[in-house]
Amino acid sequence: MNLHEYQAKTLLNKYQVPTQEGIACSSVDEAIAAYNSIATATNSKFAVIKAQIHAGGRGKGKVQGTEQRGVQVVKSADDAKTVATNLLGGTLVTIQTGAAGKVVNKILVAQDVYYDGPNPTKEFYLSILLDRAKGQNVIMYSTEGGMDIEEVAHNTPEKIFKEWVQPNATLAPFQARKIAFNFGLSGDAFKNMVAFVTRLYNAYVGLDCSMLEINPLFKTSDEKIIAVDCKMNLDDNALVRHPDLVEMRDVTEEDPTEVEAGEYNLNFVKLDGNVGCMVNGAGLAMATMDMIKLSGGEPANFLDVGGTANATTVEAGFRIIMKDPNVKAILVNIFGGIVRCDRVAQGVVDAYKSIGTINIPIIVRLQGTNAEAAKELIEASGLKVQSAIRLEEAAALVKQAVS
Repeated sequence: MNLHEYQAKTLLNKYQVPTQEGIACSSVDEAIAAYNSIATATNSKFAVIKAQIHAGGRGKGKVQGTEQRGVQVVKSADDAKTVATNLLGGTLVTIQTGAAGKVVNKILVAQDVYYDGPNPTKEFYLSILLDRAKGQNVIMYSTEGGMDIEEVAHNTPEKIFKEWVQPNATLAPFQARKIAFNFGLSGDAFKNMVAFVTRLYNAYVGLDCSMLEINPLFKTSDEKIIAVDCKMNLDDNALVRHPDLVEMRDVTEEDPTEVEAGEYNLNFVKLDGNVGCMVNGAGLAMATMDMIKLSGGEPANFLDVGGTANATTVEAGFRIIMKDPNVKAILVNIFGGIVRCDRVAQGVVDAYKSIGTINIPIIVRLQGTNAEAAKELIEASGLKVQSAIRLEEAAALVKQAVS
């Protein structure tokens, strides 16, 4: 589950991780009031307004039809009003959103941390995630933080440091000091970085994150270490331990069909292809998608109905697939081990009758438990469904449907 920046910072504060303070706003009036409040509290006319969407690259992104960027410094209430007006309700396009962009429903008005002081400021990069190859959490960090971290990783990989942490272990003090040392820090900044990294790792583990990224991780002119931005992903499988965090889910940021699929406990991911597929089991689903590609088509989705599929969930899956106008054919590939093929067949029949006229080919391959009964159900229904027994036959029918 992805979180917005303002939500992630709220959680980090509970672990005493210093963050750039700000106020989340849903309206222009709220943004003006937030600016005035922050300007008074910091005794500075400068503040920054950030679009809150589930995508990176906001600083370089632009609202469709305007030159308004997703992150902008303001220095007056009038500036705050203009930027908030341009952002709220606008569609922000970044390198991560694609051309479709994302609608901005919230903004964050945050304090200015680039104030003058006795020492130079510095931006760093730091993230924590699971290294699946090693089976350990890894802290990746670099002295080159900011908007161009992807280019740093690509062009100068030697500037990316990594520190692994043993499973079920805390971050060792020497590791936190090593990170601060590699950042080139000393004095108060060194001590503050050691404390920051330690608390951040505790937050990563305590919140069951799957990814936690701070970019930029900022050293202020008075040697404070602050998370200026934060991207946080929570492990969906661990949310049972955090019922309070489930309320932070923003379904407006997710694909509507994926949200609907979740309501039926379907494992669904929308893709950009032309062949919809419904399969039981993730491994078989991946193999089916490969088969579709080898047949000349492109998978329009990943849909695993799981081992407890019944007529209701299958019908729901059909409806979700049919909402994609790019789908030219649907392939149902079920191997009945736990799931019963006749239940799937009944779902196909019910979907056909419920949805009405379906003008695209439907290819069904049902093998395993109650496969014969499933075949009889489909044949007795009078539906124009193409049956296949072998994968090669299903592939040939897919190729014929999309050619």
